[in-house]
Amino acid sequence: MSGFITRLQQLLTHYNLSPSAFADKVDIPRSRMSHVLSGRNRPSLDFVMKVIQAYPEVNLYWLLNGKGSFPSNTPSQPSEAQPKSAATEGTNQNETDRSTTFGKNIKQVIIFYEDGTFTAYKPQE
Repeated sequence: MSGFITRLQQLLTHYNLSPSAFADKVDIPRSRMSHVLSGRNRPSLDFVMKVIQAYPEVNLYWLLNGKGSFPSNTPSQPSEAQPKSAATEGTNQNETDRSTTFGKNIKQVIIFYEDGTFTAYKPQE
């Protein structure tokens, strides 16, 4: 838990924000932010997802368990204003289309919805 708090404080420093301003930007109650920073409460999935939505350049794995880096050295995902997905580019995908720019194959894609539900997609083999 202390690692998460440290990484959250790194975000505040990086963006030069107070905990209150960060809570406002992420759209969470200021008290929740205070409770997470003090270690009183653990961050909820909703809390983490709101941080990732507000700051898409934050690596989820770095935020949760410290693996990876921040600021991220990888390109951020497209913003909502410029959606780009395999569904809009064509539906006939083969094995090479599923590889990322880093030469790794996609194992699974999980989409989290605001109501707390999710859908998992695995490539066809």
